[in-house]
Amino acid sequence: MSDDTASLRLIADVGGTNARFALSARPGAFSGIRVLACGQFPTITAAIRDYLDGAGRPAVQDMVIAIATPVLGDAVRMTNHPWSFSVEATRRELGLRTLLVINDFAALAMSLPYLADGELRRLDPHREQHHGVKAVVGPGTGLGVAGLVPTPQGWQPVPTEGGHVSLAPVTALEAELLQVLWKTHDHVSAERLISGMGIPLLYRALCTVTGTRPHEAGDAAAVLALARSGTCAGASQALGVFSALLGGFAGNVALTFGATGGLYIGGGVVGRLGEHFDVGAFRARFLGKGRFAAYLDAIPNYLILADQPAFLGAAHQLEQHLS
Repeated sequence: MSDDTASLRLIADVGGTNARFALSARPGAFSGIRVLACGQFPTITAAIRDYLDGAGRPAVQDMVIAIATPVLGDAVRMTNHPWSFSVEATRRELGLRTLLVINDFAALAMSLPYLADGELRRLDPHREQHHGVKAVVGPGTGLGVAGLVPTPQGWQPVPTEGGHVSLAPVTALEAELLQVLWKTHDHVSAERLISGMGIPLLYRALCTVTGTRPHEAGDAAAVLALARSGTCAGASQALGVFSALLGGFAGNVALTFGATGGLYIGGGVVGRLGEHFDVGAFRARFLGKGRFAAYLDAIPNYLILADQPAFLGAAHQLEQHLS
């Protein structure tokens, strides 16, 4: 990293549970990475100041915050955490020259052109990579979706709330699962099942449909542990259904964006599933769009393996904003 501390920029990736911070002299070079629990601070400003104090109060003029909520103007209110703030008031309070606030999946999308080969895993037969619109879907706590569009001025991320579209069943089993879920949920979104929080719900609904008694499984890690133990066929089946649902949803996103530059999977959940992510089921459903199967077959599928891709995308977005 450069010795010129005046060039340092502060990068933040803020979720509903944790806020991650780093210093950066240039996109791709990060130091001082630290994770703070959001619940320990009354405001985002307090968390930022705690990080800067712990980093020795470096001279920072420019900051970017990638945050897990829609960013529609100066007033930002988190979806899954009580923090809310004014961008301009926060900039003044921290004495910053620039404070750029973007959606977290816009940051993830912005990272896509800059990820190294070792930070990606191809999920499809290797074919020619096309330059064009890219899209990313991310099952994490929820389900994020964003696009990335090439323009004469550089890459432009397109944040969305696509995870909240209505879940579309394709098989008779999936229709039965929705019949179960509709008893307790007026709207069954894609996020309701295709997410970390959705996996245990999917498992319990599947047990209801198949008439089997579910094991105690309060989160995705517990369902995965059951599948790995080999003691619960329902858990393995649930992860197979999850893989297929994600493939169908990813295919819809690829068609909607015209993502000839690639469909990427981020968010953390798929990577943790390991061998219990059924790539075959994912690909079959991704391609299962009738006459447009060949169109989708030409779109590369990638799993993002990078540790902090949102940092990378946010840093590039800030760089582009400043220039």
